[in-house]
Amino acid sequence: MEVYAHDTILATYTIALGGNPVGHKQFEGDKKTPEGVYYINDKTTKSRYHKNLGVSYPNTLDKATAERLGRSPGGDIKIHGLQNGLGFIGRFQHLADWTAGCIAITNAELDDLFDHTPVGTVIEIKP
Repeated sequence: MEVYAHDTILATYTIALGGNPVGHKQFEGDKKTPEGVYYINDKTTKSRYHKNLGVSYPNTLDKATAERLGRSPGGDIKIHGLQNGLGFIGRFQHLADWTAGCIAITNAELDDLFDHTPVGTVIEIKP
């Protein structure tokens, strides 16, 4: 994951994605991570993960896609750290795609990102 301010890269993080990472998320439970332009819609330290930044999935198109498939689009997509109590895993978290559709980075990386990313920040998740 690359973090930019305008055209300047500020940070690069190795990530873990949903357990079925190829392709755009289409419905709840597909273990895919959404792709496209979203924004940070929430920030919290009260989570079963270290901290998290909420991603504005699902958007109107995501909802329509899931509806066409007769499914719920799901939601609750986050950029988060490691599950509470498992922070010792650290940089090894990226060795497998293990989330249910979120983007995971280390706790230290999330601390930095969390401190510098206000709600409303536009993000682009690319394949």
